[in-house]
Amino acid sequence: MTGTFAGAKLMLFLGPALVVIQRDDVPHIPWPGYLDFPGGAREGDETPEACALRETREEIGLRLSDDDLVWKQPQHHPGWMSWFFAAHLPADTVQQVVFGNEGAGWALMQPDDYLRAGKAIPHFAEQLRRYLAARG
Repeated sequence: MTGTFAGAKLMLFLGPALVVIQRDDVPHIPWPGYLDFPGGAREGDETPEACALRETREEIGLRLSDDDLVWKQPQHHPGWMSWFFAAHLPADTVQQVVFGNEGAGWALMQPDDYLRAGKAIPHFAEQLRRYLAARG
């Protein structure tokens, strides 16, 4: 499963709501100011799962395990790939969130609200649609 990949994202649900991070609004990053999911770039030889879990811990302070990951999907790009994961934790886990130093802030959103948001990253919204469809 490792292969050549650049990074991983986690669609993390706390109860029915999705954790969303507003990206910094600076021109040197992709999708400035848009609504992101926890995750980011691969470090060293980490697996896609390890990447998503590490980035989630760094960005919102929550420690998840591989067993928490209920869905995984590669996204292929010309010459590279990324991974998307989904996990569900109880709603009261929100009390344990500690926002890190990347992004302008975080919020909980209903999945349908993310899909309709003008600042949703389009290929992230597509992965969310795929997950929701697979989940039924």
